[in-house]
Order: sequence, then structure tokens, then C-alpha cells
Amino acid sequence: MRIMRAAFASRFDDADPLAALTVGEQPEPSLPDDDWVTVRVTASSLNHHDLWSLRGVGLRPEQLPMILGCDAVGIDPDGNAMVVYPVVPTPGDPRGMSILSEHFPGTLAERVAVPRSNLLPLPADLAATDAACLPTAWLTAWRMLTARGRVEEADAVLVQGAGGGVATAAVALAAAMGKRVYATSRHPAKRERIVQLGATAVEPGARLPERVDVVIETVGAATFDHSLKSAAPGARIVVSGATAGHEPQVNLRRVFAMQLEILGTSMGTPGELADLLAFCAERGVRPVVDSVVPFSRVEDAFARLHSGDAFGKVVVDHTA
Repeated sequence: MRIMRAAFASRFDDADPLAALTVGEQPEPSLPDDDWVTVRVTASSLNHHDLWSLRGVGLRPEQLPMILGCDAVGIDPDGNAMVVYPVVPTPGDPRGMSILSEHFPGTLAERVAVPRSNLLPLPADLAATDAACLPTAWLTAWRMLTARGRVEEADAVLVQGAGGGVATAAVALAAAMGKRVYATSRHPAKRERIVQLGATAVEPGARLPERVDVVIETVGAATFDHSLKSAAPGARIVVSGATAGHEPQVNLRRVFAMQLEILGTSMGTPGELADLLAFCAERGVRPVVDSVVPFSRVEDAFARLHSGDAFGKVVVDHTA
């Protein structure tokens, strides 16, 4: 049995998720089927999903230890640099699928096992540490804007709670698509960063200069009423998270009178990830990276994400 270093959940701690994180030796993941391959990880990035896993959300005690991480770029068995699509078929899951680190070991390790069809070529113009930001948060934002939000029909977009991975990605992508972008944040420093991405930054709940055609909603109860009030007739409110409450009060009269669409989504397809990679490479769009941390200090990366101070993605460099 081959052994490798990995960052994994060894127990659950809702109050202090960092206390449940262990960095140490784990067996190299097995290949559950003939079409799976082992990838040597060169870069990965963290998501709040990793912190939720340490809290015990989505995992059962009998699944421990579970290697964390959804996102990665690595080298396939043929020596090619590839981007890992993190959604894998999972017959035992009610969804029929799962994300790496839910049922199968994740990417915060020296090596990860995935179906060969989950590997997409790394574009020559994208650094591994940039591409490692894309498969989860940026792919979710891409699908929210395109397949679900139909942003090509829109002039203006509102992004709630910019600063988090998905929301910040949505700001950068919508601005690169030439849309008028408004973005909210409670933090003055983050609002300054939002402006640098090409958006108009506003405080949460602030009245916008215009109604928008697409709302990107990852906050939930704290912002949902503002999302409804900011929506133009026929607008799409696309939801992929609820970090500040999952049971908002919804004014149904506004929903039907304005003919609004409230749409849920999560992740995206391999084809959408290929489109996102091509868009970023061709348009010169690069992920917003808060920090790049060597894998030898992966605990510091988790601490940075947990602090709430990160703006953009926390990246782990497995070659450093």
C-alpha cells in the first residue's frame, strides 16, 4: 500500500472546525473502477465546503478519516497537465453523484483518484494555481450566470455578498461579459476590492440605480428581500447557497406580479467547465486569489479561509 501526505477530517467539531483537521499520512486512494486513474496533484484550492466537512455536515462518522478538497490541477498517468472535474457518479447517493471529499477521497493530498473522463486539459495560458480555483466556486458562478441566469439576455447583474468564492467569481465573470455589475458587501475593504473588479460596490440593502435582470444569491435570508426588490420584471434570481440563513421570508406577490424566476443550481457540467476554462484563457480573466500557500503549510490555508478575511480563493501549491 502506497502512503501519501494529505489533509483530512479525523473527527468533527462544529464549534472549532480547525481542531478537526489533521495533516498526516493516508493510503493512496484506490481505483474503484477500470476507468479511474490516479492524478498527481500540483495545485488545489479550498472551499467553505471543506470547513463544513470538518463540522460534520455531509459526512458520517464511519466515513472518517476523509481527505478534504474538491478542486485540483494535476498530472495524469500520461504526463499531461489536467484540470480535475470534481463531480463523480455515486450510485449510493440520493443525487446519483457526489463531489470529491463527500464519498471519495478529495484533492488535498499528493494524489487523487478520479474517472479519466473527469480530466480536462489545462489551457496553456492558465497557471495551475489559477485553474485550481475554477472547478467548484467558479464553475458554480459560471452556471449561475449562463445556463440558469441567461445572462446573455441581461444588461445588469446584482451579486450579493461579494468576497466569498462564488460571489467574487460571479462579479469578475459578469464584468468580463460586459454587464453592469452591482455587488454588495458589509466590509468597506472588500467593497474597494469589488470596484477593482469592474463592479459598482454598495452596502447590503442599498437601493440600486436600476433594477437588474439577474441576481446571484449565495447569502440567503439576510439578503433575499433585497434581491427581490432589486429584480426587474422577468428577472432571474439564481441561488446556490445560503450562508446567512436558508429560510428567508419571500414576498410571493412580488414574485408573481414581477414574473420573477427563482432558480436553484449547484456546480456545473464537464462541458461547462471546458467553456469556463476557454473563456478565462481567451479573455485573460484570472481568478481572484487571496493567497497561495505551500502544501507544507496547508493548516495556514484553512486558518485563512476560516478567518473570514479572505477575498477570493485560498490556493494550495503542492509543488512548493
